[in-house]
Amino acid sequence: MNRYTDAYEDLVLILSKEEVMLDEPMMNHTWFEIGGTADVLVIPDSVDRLIKVIHYVTENNIPTFLIGNGSNLLVKDGGIRGIVIKTEMINQIRVEGNTVVAECGSLLADISEAAYNASLTGFEFACGIPGTLGGAVFMNAGAYDGEMSFVLDSVRVITPDLRIITLSKNQLELGYRTSAVKINGYVVLDAVILLKHGSKEEIKAKIDDLTHRREDRQPLEFPSAGSTFKRPTGHYAGKLIQDAGLKGYQMGGAQVSEKHSGFVINRDHAEAKDVLNLINYIQTTVMDKFNVELCTEVLIVGEDK
Repeated sequence: MNRYTDAYEDLVLILSKEEVMLDEPMMNHTWFEIGGTADVLVIPDSVDRLIKVIHYVTENNIPTFLIGNGSNLLVKDGGIRGIVIKTEMINQIRVEGNTVVAECGSLLADISEAAYNASLTGFEFACGIPGTLGGAVFMNAGAYDGEMSFVLDSVRVITPDLRIITLSKNQLELGYRTSAVKINGYVVLDAVILLKHGSKEEIKAKIDDLTHRREDRQPLEFPSAGSTFKRPTGHYAGKLIQDAGLKGYQMGGAQVSEKHSGFVINRDHAEAKDVLNLINYIQTTVMDKFNVELCTEVLIVGEDK
């Protein structure tokens, strides 16, 4: 029985019935296309409405988990208890001089396009990262020798004690796949991205090149959560996995991609337990063969069935 029916009814009054769902399958909201149900899923359509939801869940001490568009996420087969807030509808972007101001649910690809249209360079690296701004700040996302720490100027957040504060770049404590947002449990509301004016033709050429490289090297034809593992110091996860003889290795419906061994894909109606078993097998095999620890980059949440 769902313990959060009352919360659902309260949130419908705070927002609208279209923005709140009860017993919602998370497989419909993750790029992996895997996951059990969330007790309540909330999809607010503005920063103000997001703040209202955060006030409600905090004041009522309800367990809460935030996602952007579910691109770097594996939800276990038993689902997620409490409230899941999905921010993808909070996605306003505006250009002011050589800065881009974007809300937390803005897709990185859309921010990259807005920068290109304004002849602003520096954000090309993110054109193919399939996530939202909030998640990108949370984990200091990066690709192709670029990362969010290179371009962030400031970020507005709401703290666990419900204060709204603005963090400068130095206060964000940006490191490899980490930030003050992640460490302190902040919620990103919006951010200012500082770029430089450049040649529109050169920006387009770089975007086209990175898009081609991504399409050529990554298994975009299958559901996944992007790179499964963080880059271990002095190594590349994909090469270690391939050298361990695991390219194409499959457990249940989950498989090590034959195109790029750094990706675990949903090959054939995989469940979370298939992915988790395969991740564990990869980690154990790589440790046995090379004495290198692989840590997951994909965020794993929820309960087992």
